[in-house]
Formats: sequence, C-alpha cells, structure tokens
Amino acid sequence: MADWTAAGAYEVAAGVFRIPLPLPNDGLRAVNVYVLETPEGLVLVDGGWSLPESRHLLAAGLAEIGAHLEDVRQFLVTHMHRDHYTQAVALRRELGCRVGLGAGERPALEVVQRSVEEPITRQVDLLRLYGATELAALITGPRDVDLMDWESPDDWLTPGPLPLPGDRVLEVVHTPGHTTGHVVFYDTDAALLFAGDHVLPTITPSIGFEPVLSLDPLGAFLRSLEVVRSRPDALLLPAHGPVAPSVHARVDELLAHHGSRLDQAAAAVAAGAVTALDVAGILVWTRRERTLPELDPFNAMLAVCETGAHLDLLVAQSRLTVQEVDGVRQYG
Repeated sequence: MADWTAAGAYEVAAGVFRIPLPLPNDGLRAVNVYVLETPEGLVLVDGGWSLPESRHLLAAGLAEIGAHLEDVRQFLVTHMHRDHYTQAVALRRELGCRVGLGAGERPALEVVQRSVEEPITRQVDLLRLYGATELAALITGPRDVDLMDWESPDDWLTPGPLPLPGDRVLEVVHTPGHTTGHVVFYDTDAALLFAGDHVLPTITPSIGFEPVLSLDPLGAFLRSLEVVRSRPDALLLPAHGPVAPSVHARVDELLAHHGSRLDQAAAAVAAGAVTALDVAGILVWTRRERTLPELDPFNAMLAVCETGAHLDLLVAQSRLTVQEVDGVRQYG
C-alpha cells in the first residue's frame, strides 16, 4: 500500500485533490488538505498546521495541479485544532482568502483567544478527577500559544447547504464529539464525505480534546456517528489516513469498537477497578495493544480521559454508579 503521507497532490474525485501536509512530533504523521476546483478559484477543506514546511508543500502540491496559493479563495475548516485551523488563518493574512469554521467552535476559540492558561488546563483538571494526579503533574507546563494562530474566522458555519461557485454544493453537518463544534462536509451528488477527524479510517479520534469541556463527549460522538450512518454512503475523505471506499463500513467499525470498549470498561470495574486511571491501566491502547505505562505522557492523558468518557457514559446509561471522594471519581 502506498504511503498516504507522501508529498504531492492526488486526485480523489473529479475536481478534488488530496494534499498531505506534515505534522511536527505527532503520531498522526500528516493531515490531509482537500482542494476543490471551482470556476472562481480553489476551496480548501482544512488548512494544515502553520509551519514553513507545510506552506511549502501546500504550494508544491497546488503547482502539481497547475495552481498557486494565490488561487485559494476559501478555507472550510472542520474544527479548531491547530493542525486544521492555523495555516488557514496564516494564509488569510497573506492572501486575503476567507476562512469558515463551525459555529459550535466559537466558545472554545474565545477561551483560547483570551486565556493566559495552558490550552490543555481542562484536560489536566480531568486527569486529577480521574485519579491520575502524577500524570497531571507531567502534563502541566508553560503556555506556548501564538494568539495570531487563533484569530476568528470570517464565517461561522451552521448546518445546511453551502453552495460553492459552479455546480458543487456541500452540506455542513454538525458532528460533535472530537470537539463540540466539529463539522463534516457532504457532497451528496458526488458521494463524497470530507470527514475531518470525525471518521478516520485506521484509528479512533480522541474525544472532547478542547479547552471547553463537553458534559458528554463520547455520547455526542456516538450520536454523530449515527447521524453520518443514516445518510447515503460516500467515499471517506479523512483528515488523517488514506481515502477509504465506504463511510458506512468505517462507521460500523467505530460503533462496534466503542461498544466493545464500553463492555471492557464495565468489566474492569466489576473486577475491582475504581478510577478511570485504574481502568485505563487494565485496557490496552493503539493497534499495537500497548499498556498505559508504555504510552508517552500526552497519549497517556488522552487514554485516561477517553476511559473516563466511557465510564461517564456507562453511568449515564445506568450501567455504573459514580461518587466523588476527595476530588476523585470512583465508579462501581
């Protein structure tokens, strides 16, 4: 199988190209930016991380299809994470193009814009609530945010049709879970889904990784998957990983995975695990089935927080109970 991260421009449908851009020090390796040709210029779905190498490879990829950065008229961004949003904002300052972002991302973006805290402060607080105090101490550190990366978009996108110049119409669909305001873009006529991080072909996205915490991120994610599953099947155009032939097939796999994960978490509590940290230490992680101590601190944080989300959903489903003791949630 070809390396999906290899630099270049790859046609995935008529007038639609995928350009993978690099991510620094990131297990995801790359982020896919999708280029849509229109009679009035280019529309890009997601923008990449604002880095010199990323900008260079985006320009080089556009050159492969006979285009230039100056041809970009609009970015449609699935969510506010820096590997999707920041390069769009940087290129807007340079080129004058427009940037659209889901309206549900406004509260989180406003927190980042005005905060003097570390961006993952809420996740660190969750770690303590989930019993992972030592891990929380490893995660804390100095804030390193360029507020220019987080300027507001030109357009707050709301669910519904989004006509592009020419005949193409995208439908904006709100898919909370990965973030509260995450959106995907459906091209129903061409049977394409620009899925962002909502549906990924080989991994499961992190849940609720954002500065404003959702009360039920996993429940929201599963409901959003059902919304996507209820629509006509389409070619899966993910932000990370190779293009896949069926959205439905991958959604079914993700729903089955989380169903199994809920059962595993409940079984761990029945066997004596009390906190999310306890349960995360029993489960295995990634396709390589690593144990929690084998993960680096950042990915261990994601693992514990995701475990907590599963346990909290089990409580909401009345499959478990929870009480808070000395600032730590205990499940039973």
